[in-house]
Amino acid sequence: MKSALRALEILQYFMNVRQPRAMSEIGLALGYPPSSTTVLLKTLVTMGYLNYDRRMRVYFPTPKVTTLGDWIPRALFGNSRALEAMHDVHAATGETVSIGTTNDVYLQYVKIIQSVHPLRFHVDEGTLRPLTQSALGWLLMSTMSDEKVDNIIRRANIATPNASDRVKLPDMMDRIRQLRGKSYCSTENIPILGGATICVLLPVPIQNQPAVLGLGGAAERIRQNSSRYLAVLQRAARSLKADDGTDRPVGTDT
Repeated sequence: MKSALRALEILQYFMNVRQPRAMSEIGLALGYPPSSTTVLLKTLVTMGYLNYDRRMRVYFPTPKVTTLGDWIPRALFGNSRALEAMHDVHAATGETVSIGTTNDVYLQYVKIIQSVHPLRFHVDEGTLRPLTQSALGWLLMSTMSDEKVDNIIRRANIATPNASDRVKLPDMMDRIRQLRGKSYCSTENIPILGGATICVLLPVPIQNQPAVLGLGGAAERIRQNSSRYLAVLQRAARSLKADDGTDRPVGTDT
């Protein structure tokens, strides 16, 4: 289990640095013992996921790494305009734009386009966050029944390590009930202090789960442009069509 986790962390490390690195640099950055680092790197080279330059003594991922996931966007989004809609929102706002869906009791950012503004907040693609800790998560929960929301809130609180970040069940239930039927949500300082988020439900599910399209950035900038940003998001959502040809957000889970 530990070796599998470390192998993935090595690939994630290269995703961040995007440069060839020596074994000593990789081990130091990830806190691995030299012996373990050497074995892992040799294994990844043997499997074809890393290239080793013997002259420079550095490692770098091979194109085989990309084949692990290059099929996923089509499997997730099919022939929908979801990715085009994201780019439309990004072009109109310059803010960080994301598509999120549920992963157990978490919101997962399945696709992200980073902001071009000087003052911005970085969120990595694939990041997980308890559904109770973001506007995107609240909007996703608004598509679920009270019983399911109650269960998710309780389990999300257990999965939230910082006690001060845990939510009160009655308060969160009230918030979710108020969102039902609105198809959009906005908030400030959650989950990042000084940041703000606006999001809308998409009329198409992702892997049979409700999905949201959101944008986020510095709270003051979002506040000043809130009406325009919401209109941009709603226009992008309307450009998508549900499988049955209607133009509506995902309905409530019963």
